[in-house]
Amino acid sequence: MEMEQRLRADVIQRIERDYQLKHMANTNYMRKGVCPACGQKTLYTFYDSPWTLICGRPEKCDHRVHVKDVYDDLFNDWSKTAPSTPDNPLATARAYLEFARGFKFELIAGWFTQENYWDGRQNIGSATVRFALEKGGYWERLIDRPDRFGKMKARFRPTGEGLPGYKGIWWCPPSVDLLEVDELWITEGIFDAIALLHNEVSAVSMMSSAPCPIDSLKALAKLRHDADKRLPRLVWALDNEPVAKANMRRWAKEARDLGFTCKAAVIPQPNGKKVDWNDLHHRWKSIEGDDERAERVEQDLDEARHQGDLLLADSAEEKGFLIYLHDERKEFHFSFRKRLYWFRLDLEKYDRAMSDLESSERHDDQLLSDEQRRYKALRQAGAVSRIANCHFQALYYMRNELTDEAWYYFRVERPEGPAIKSTFTAAQLTSAPEFSKRLLNVSNGAMFEGSANQLRRILAPQLDCLKTVNTIEWIGYSREHGAYVFNDLAVAGGSVHKLNKEDFFDLGKLSVKSQSQSPVLHINTDLNAYNEGWLDIYWRCFGVQGLVVLAWWLGALHAEQIRQIHKSLMFLELVGEAGSGKTTLVELLWKLVGRTDYEGFDPSKATPASRARNFSQVGNLPVVLIESEREQKEGQPVKHFDWDELKTAYNGRSVRSTGVKNNGNDTREPPFRGALLIAQNNPVNASEPILQRLCHVHLTREHHTPETKQFAEQLERMPMEAISGFLVKALQREANTMRLMEENTSRYEQELLAQPGIRTVRIAKNHAQLRSLVDALADIVPLGEQRKAKVHAEVNRMAAERQQAINADHPTVREFWDLYEFLNGMDEKGTLNHARRDGLIAVNLNEFVEMAANKRQQVPALSDLKRLLKTSKSPKFLESNKPVNSAQQTDAFNASKTVRCWVFQA
Repeated sequence: MEMEQRLRADVIQRIERDYQLKHMANTNYMRKGVCPACGQKTLYTFYDSPWTLICGRPEKCDHRVHVKDVYDDLFNDWSKTAPSTPDNPLATARAYLEFARGFKFELIAGWFTQENYWDGRQNIGSATVRFALEKGGYWERLIDRPDRFGKMKARFRPTGEGLPGYKGIWWCPPSVDLLEVDELWITEGIFDAIALLHNEVSAVSMMSSAPCPIDSLKALAKLRHDADKRLPRLVWALDNEPVAKANMRRWAKEARDLGFTCKAAVIPQPNGKKVDWNDLHHRWKSIEGDDERAERVEQDLDEARHQGDLLLADSAEEKGFLIYLHDERKEFHFSFRKRLYWFRLDLEKYDRAMSDLESSERHDDQLLSDEQRRYKALRQAGAVSRIANCHFQALYYMRNELTDEAWYYFRVERPEGPAIKSTFTAAQLTSAPEFSKRLLNVSNGAMFEGSANQLRRILAPQLDCLKTVNTIEWIGYSREHGAYVFNDLAVAGGSVHKLNKEDFFDLGKLSVKSQSQSPVLHINTDLNAYNEGWLDIYWRCFGVQGLVVLAWWLGALHAEQIRQIHKSLMFLELVGEAGSGKTTLVELLWKLVGRTDYEGFDPSKATPASRARNFSQVGNLPVVLIESEREQKEGQPVKHFDWDELKTAYNGRSVRSTGVKNNGNDTREPPFRGALLIAQNNPVNASEPILQRLCHVHLTREHHTPETKQFAEQLERMPMEAISGFLVKALQREANTMRLMEENTSRYEQELLAQPGIRTVRIAKNHAQLRSLVDALADIVPLGEQRKAKVHAEVNRMAAERQQAINADHPTVREFWDLYEFLNGMDEKGTLNHARRDGLIAVNLNEFVEMAANKRQQVPALSDLKRLLKTSKSPKFLESNKPVNSAQQTDAFNASKTVRCWVFQA
């Protein structure tokens, strides 16, 4: 009882905080809570047992949820919640069965034992609730944080023959007398059978939807035959899942062959949420009043029986008539064996058939009951026609607010082959011909032959209040949703979520998916397969420079969050001569995040539209530019990429703006959500603002040995499944990474600015961010203090080197001025300088090139000179192509000529 009160107090505190529920004075009710389904302040629960949250609008909403589904952490570590003692060795198992399952201990006492399971591979264990099986062995449920064990939340111990202990038999509760029951329900899980027993339904558990409990069926038939008693009616009540439903039809046929009468019971699944018999038991238990509770139990069981009758129907006609008898609708659609049919009752034919049967003189007709006569008349008067050779179901609605585009996501099923999922537009859903064309396009051979009116009536209930799923147009982090959305997994708040069966991620109150098909990341979420040994091999191959790049790569996985704090994230420039290992390094880093056989793209080979798409297709992932600066070849033009295009990407802003195809003046400027890595042989030739945004890493071949070659080959052969867990570990530590970025960056920035020679704040900030990322990296991989200190020292050196690079002129500019001094100094008059004022240099570039050619000097391409001379610092560039009154040249009348020159301050 102490445990119950402690658990109840925790639940009340949370529901008051999260749902604004209030205890009504002098009552047992908590009311005025905000319903998460409809948003109205109609949520209530009971103060003494707040285990189920219920919306007070049963006709319009009818939302109800057990608190264990909302606060899983309170109900999934039972050894902590209710530890066992020597005096009470069943305390943990009993608490689980009473509070997580809602069972009465006095009903199930003696049926179970409390045991323990230990996983030697993961070195973790859990208490279990164990049930003995008839053939020996047992079934047990893990009850202490079972998610740690992956898919294994329960387990069987095989019998001595090595076969599962449940093969061919069922588990029968000791309270069920198989000799006396008139109707026996067969469920899938043991807890389902116990849940039905609590509601006066005799049930057994076959523990799986397969194999058929044929031995138990034969034993029951023999038991009843020996006692000279009629066989009980069987109700197959397995889970509402495709495989289980198919098996129910098979096992019912096998049981009929043994002489049993068979029915089925299928629980409807509202809003696609899985509901089993234990869930219904929780719902029934929360209803106050015995009469109201009994009425609701009867209603739910009747509906399950009706759904079971539909499941076992032998033909489309029979299923259609069953639906009519239940709902009494004159015209409706229904599916049978994954095909779509239309039922339409001709009342005149029905009345005529009823009249003929009532006045019939045939002996068989006269023996019919009223219900049998009605059923026979319906068969004669009802018309069932097939309108589609497939079955389609709307799953959810997707919309792009900017482009005003919307899609409806459908599942299309055929009798053979897997289900197909695809999108339909509003135009395709409102036109029967267009719908039929789209159906044929998305599913091989799928045909709709119904009318527009039939299509409208089929889709209307499917589209009414359809679930809306948020969409993003990229792969990776979405700042708006606070989640990483990849191809088949998402990470939110450090938790990993798999893509659900409807192709979206259900992240609590958030439903989201990506519409992008590129890039494709294959991420192994099984951290037991993650091999941390790759880091030591990586260190031997690439040393301290490799760890600097790895730290930046970690920052790329948090780019959006870093820019939210610091407003910017540095670019990384990875430069090295051919064969220095750049490609091996970058390809390995891509494998850490699940991408194979990819290095980057060459922006000089891409169109502006292609570049913009590459920059906008990822969030919190690197964008790698390769080989943008090429060696100049004699006589061939060199294509250069304008680095100034990327200035805005430093702050996460758009790199390109396009118009939106609508009737307005809207433009589309997708922000840059990733991080930029430039990997090439030559350093970037760009303006000072771009150079300030770069952190520069230089790889060489000096440390290459035969041993490092072997290590590099080991890295190249390392399977992605063994190292892509790095991404999962990094994202699970997101909160810690951002804490270190906030706490350390400012301090590191001040340390760098205090160094002699570092004067540029942007350079200090960029390298301070990199040092903070080194600290964060040490929490994710076994970096070690020694290696960590070396990386910090390397980043400090990089900052000082970057400041020197900013202060110095570009090599081509220095080459130009060296050549200028040589050519201008050969003539005492200094004929290349046309400036009249002291302290100025005015050079006509064409004249410069001509004189250099006459003196057999090599001159950089004129186009390169014009681009790079604007960055000249010593002498300082002032103006290009300015008309200058020459101090050197005169015309025929001995008047000074006007010459167009590039002007510099000496």
